[in-house]
Amino acid sequence: MSNLSASLKRLDNIMRNDAGVSGYGQRLEQLIWIIFLKVYDAKESDWEMNEDNYVSIIPEQCRWLSWAHDDKSGRALTGDALLNFVNNTLFPTLKTLPVDVNTPIKKSIVQTTFADANNFMKDGVLLRQVINIIDDIDFGDYHESHAFGEIYETILKELQSARDNGEYYTPRAVTDFMAMMINPKIGEMMADLACGTGGFLISWLNELHKKVETVADEKLFSSSVYGIEKKQFPYMLAITNLLLHDIDIPRIFHDNTLLKDVLDYTDKDKFDVILMNPPYGGKEKNDVKSHFPVDLASSETADLFMSVIMYRLKSQGRAAVILPDGFLFGTDNAKVNIKKKLLNEFNLHTIIRLPSSVFSPYTSITTNILFFDNTGKTEETWVYRLDMPEGYKHFSKTKPMKLEHFKPVMEWWDNRTEIEEDGFDKAKKYRKEDLEGKYNYNIDLCGYPHEEEVILAPHDLIQRYQEERASLNAEIDRALEEITSLLGRELE
Repeated sequence: MSNLSASLKRLDNIMRNDAGVSGYGQRLEQLIWIIFLKVYDAKESDWEMNEDNYVSIIPEQCRWLSWAHDDKSGRALTGDALLNFVNNTLFPTLKTLPVDVNTPIKKSIVQTTFADANNFMKDGVLLRQVINIIDDIDFGDYHESHAFGEIYETILKELQSARDNGEYYTPRAVTDFMAMMINPKIGEMMADLACGTGGFLISWLNELHKKVETVADEKLFSSSVYGIEKKQFPYMLAITNLLLHDIDIPRIFHDNTLLKDVLDYTDKDKFDVILMNPPYGGKEKNDVKSHFPVDLASSETADLFMSVIMYRLKSQGRAAVILPDGFLFGTDNAKVNIKKKLLNEFNLHTIIRLPSSVFSPYTSITTNILFFDNTGKTEETWVYRLDMPEGYKHFSKTKPMKLEHFKPVMEWWDNRTEIEEDGFDKAKKYRKEDLEGKYNYNIDLCGYPHEEEVILAPHDLIQRYQEERASLNAEIDRALEEITSLLGRELE
């Protein structure tokens, strides 16, 4: 492990000296396409050994051993010759590999991974140094491959430090907690419809693997996850992540979940379990909103994903979804209609309020985990406020949230009681009738005491003001409608 960590530091230092690579994001993107090809080469070695007449989708001259592996004979490509090959042969070839609907996923992922990938390095000697370090890692060795998988998780975590990339990474403690509470079963298909780097998929697999006992179980386990990711960079990260975790056929698709009419989904498009942290804060255009029923056509990205989740969850299926406070307190028409659908067609049994800074420094917006299932309408909803652990004022890169911080929720989960602390509700059960009537679909309940609130970053503050204004406008409109109706009856 220490040798692998040292190798990563060397890689970072080498790429910092290349004039074509600017910033951590580009260094990581440069590194990932090289790692992908090395890992894929190890997988192909297994497939060639275990399958009769296996034929690679990659032309021979572009396979790892043909151009990247250095046999120390002095013939390995380097300098301008290496750059010329990578830029003018390797990338054009992999980007245009012949792929159609009949191409096996484990082959088509090469073309989709490279579709929008880039080689940023301009120094062929430095590029050769990077390739040699990666080449020295034995991904065919179980222990070394799994050790690198742990390091890869650390690489992904680093993305949280940069706002532009933070949206791709949900803290492992959160994904692990959600997977544990959802309780995976052998034979179920789990999906993340905006999967980023694949964190939820990996947490599901880790939790499900504890229940694998037979060869048949192993086969079902290996085909139990499904992901969609719109952006090329996290898509590449997710594919590589699953390959590193021994999923030979990563069913992750480079696509936009929101660009399909939700009314067109059939039973074959639905999943047993959905675990997600939908993108939030974004505003969608009318052409995206047109794929949703008028009453659910919000301009807020997270709202639209929530609708998709409801349309793609199987009967008896289970879901756990991270959503910002704006979804809870929002009473504009679209949010109210989405919550009506959720309460009347699904069982929203639990809301876990998360402490601030869980996603720091990407966002300071407070978030929540909604647990629901497709077993019938909601009768009652439990809300539990998870407080900041003792000794913490906020989470940070050096003091991130850990799975152990969810211990109070886990202890409460199967033995639920209402809890009040210092005059504030910490855990409370609400009837569906009250959520609809008394609270008018504002389910911003068991909130954090005012003294614990943090000052939001400017962009997050603006977003919250916009959400609160939309909700206030909706309430004013409803009040005016009632007044107008009353006046109309008086004039009759």
